[in-house]
Amino acid sequence: MSDHAIALTVNGRQFTEQVEARLTLGDFLREKLGYTGVHMACEHGVCGACTVVVDGLAVRSCLMFAVQADGAEITTVEGVAAPDGTLNPVQQAMRECHALQCGFCTPGVVMTLTSLTEGGNKPDEKTLLQAMSGHLCRCTGYQGIRKAIKQLAAGETA
Repeated sequence: MSDHAIALTVNGRQFTEQVEARLTLGDFLREKLGYTGVHMACEHGVCGACTVVVDGLAVRSCLMFAVQADGAEITTVEGVAAPDGTLNPVQQAMRECHALQCGFCTPGVVMTLTSLTEGGNKPDEKTLLQAMSGHLCRCTGYQGIRKAIKQLAAGETA
């Protein structure tokens, strides 16, 4: 199998790597670049745990090949908080509303909600809840996540 050269930006850092054509973006981010906040679970695009933002859109990294990300700008959960550690509004709402338990689904949830709220976008609660339909959480029963979404839609994060 031949390798392909790709160049991309992840969390503001530029990378040039050689990858196999069949390597998923999620496995590339975790195994080659060390971004372990990208959680691989179902590997069928169903659970949402592997969600990252690619060129501004939430994407299931288990369904995208790394070669497809050539030239892209990618954000993982590791790149969401400010460099000084200040949480972004989604992370802050999740924290304030106790919207995680085991934390396995949390990075994907944060990335989907961040993709919708970046740049000062203010989606309504219905839009945010619909976006959550692509995420499975086995621990929380979604109450904390729904509370965080309500808080985000109301613009009530600190």
